[in-house]
Amino acid sequence: MNNPSPSNTYIALLRAVNVGGTGKLPMKDLLSMCEALGFQQVKTYIASGNVIFTSKLSAKACQDLLEKALADYAGKFVGVFIRTPQQLQKLLADNPFADKEGNRSVCLFLDEPITTAIIDTVKNKRDEELVCGDGALYIYYGAGMANSKLLIPAAKNGTARNINTVSKLCELGLAL
Repeated sequence: MNNPSPSNTYIALLRAVNVGGTGKLPMKDLLSMCEALGFQQVKTYIASGNVIFTSKLSAKACQDLLEKALADYAGKFVGVFIRTPQQLQKLLADNPFADKEGNRSVCLFLDEPITTAIIDTVKNKRDEELVCGDGALYIYYGAGMANSKLLIPAAKNGTARNINTVSKLCELGLAL
């Protein structure tokens, strides 16, 4: 008798999804969409496009399926960034701003190599600090994000979550 393939736990971070405006996607719709794709143990977390699930498929296969379903739903491309709980755990462990406020520190998730070249392209930097990480760029907004004029050209290809959210997603993912 063959043993079934083990399931992997993934955290999908959707780009440009929120509770209002053009990127509106009710989390119940996202949950239903993921279940229809065959993902198991699906849970969403806050209305900003975060979903935790298990699947026997690869991360890339899950990303492709979810991006296609979202494009069908929204009528436009919606970027999806998939990470494992262990990848988030490593990001949290390596966080250069661990001693600072979690709501002023973010991870900008990108599917391209995170290099200092990305930092070299930023504009309007004031008291913000940026550090390269594995799969994400760490950003600390000293005076807060609301008043920041920081422009990160690479952000158009990514999605950001504050450290508090990353921590909770990691916790939920590890609990599956």
